[in-house]
Amino acid sequence: MLAYSTIGVSDMAKATAFYDELLAELGAKQALIGRDGDFVAYSNDTGALFGLAVPFNGEAPNPGNGNMVAIGCSSVEQIASLHAKALSLGATDGGEPGPRADGAFSCGYVYDLDGNKLNFFHM
Repeated sequence: MLAYSTIGVSDMAKATAFYDELLAELGAKQALIGRDGDFVAYSNDTGALFGLAVPFNGEAPNPGNGNMVAIGCSSVEQIASLHAKALSLGATDGGEPGPRADGAFSCGYVYDLDGNKLNFFHM
């Protein structure tokens, strides 16, 4: 159902450096780059794309309240690995990896360089 999700970034060079390294752990790489370099989408050839965009209207990006992108992981170990990798790349901790909802799923949360909330998720 989901084709792609896009988050706003303020500095495409910093954002792509962060996400190139982070998403490589999932086998994802840049798959689509906008003509003006203001949009980059990542794919690991398993479905939906994950996009970064400098806002078209020229205003600062805003991560919103209640917005979050969940990134599927293959194991609880991969959640911990991605959480640690994101922190090492400058992300802010948003919640330690571990079980949630009485063990129904596991996840860990971070905020990227622009304050976008990411959830590394495994069920």
